Amino acid sequence: MKKGSVFQRMAAAPHIVWMIMFIVAPMLFVLYFAFTETTDSGKVIFTFSNVASLSQYTNVFILSIAFALIATVVCLLIGYPLAYFMSRTTPKMQKILMVLIMLPMWCNLLIRTYALMALLDNGGLLNSFLESLGLDKLYIVGSDAGVILGMVYDFLPYMVLPIFTTMSKLDKKYIEAAHDLGCSSWQTMTKVIMPLTVSGVISGVTMVFVPSISTFYISQKLGAGKIDLIGDTIERLFKNPSTYNVGAAISLVMMVLILISVWVMNKFSDDEGGIIV
Repeated sequence: MKKGSVFQRMAAAPHIVWMIMFIVAPMLFVLYFAFTETTDSGKVIFTFSNVASLSQYTNVFILSIAFALIATVVCLLIGYPLAYFMSRTTPKMQKILMVLIMLPMWCNLLIRTYALMALLDNGGLLNSFLESLGLDKLYIVGSDAGVILGMVYDFLPYMVLPIFTTMSKLDKKYIEAAHDLGCSSWQTMTKVIMPLTVSGVISGVTMVFVPSISTFYISQKLGAGKIDLIGDTIERLFKNPSTYNVGAAISLVMMVLILISVWVMNKFSDDEGGIIV
């Protein structure tokens, strides 16, 4: 046995133990509780009733998926032009813009959400400013738009970074060749740049969609408790011992959705796409 291979195995051991303890084991626990039920006598039995009861949460799943898709599309519409602009600037300006994009992420998600509430609440800075101008208030907190806005605000960097990484690695000779062959700026964008940056887009879409569909704190605060998403439902079910197994079943469905999203990202991304799970 080579010394290099022994060292590599020893170096990988802590990571493997970490994955087993905090990734594999929790997934197995979720799988166990999703297909078991405790009877009145305290006996644990195998059952499909928890999965069958998910039909009553169909509207919650549809609403969560719709919100996540809308937030992902908005992030893409904002993030792609922003990433393109960043890739066309000087290295010094790229560093400045990168810091500005990453700066909100240095704060905790709770702090960012509360800061957004302070701006958008009925008595917040935005509505106070509108009132000073004699305009009507914008009731954003407690609405669908408020929740989607919170998702976009919190997860936009996850869209920008992989697309920017792909664009920054794009060989400028392709763009020069397109211009030499008579392509307009729009044709260069749609027929050269976009196809060559698809892997970054897929990575960004996945990285925004997954946390958007599973979030619960954003919907609780910016939705003012009026909007119930999958994350909110899971949290509520886990707080009640009698519905713990149903919450595990919903969590299992969420795990499947996330695994499908990661599979799609790995299927259509390449090494230039940035992040491969």
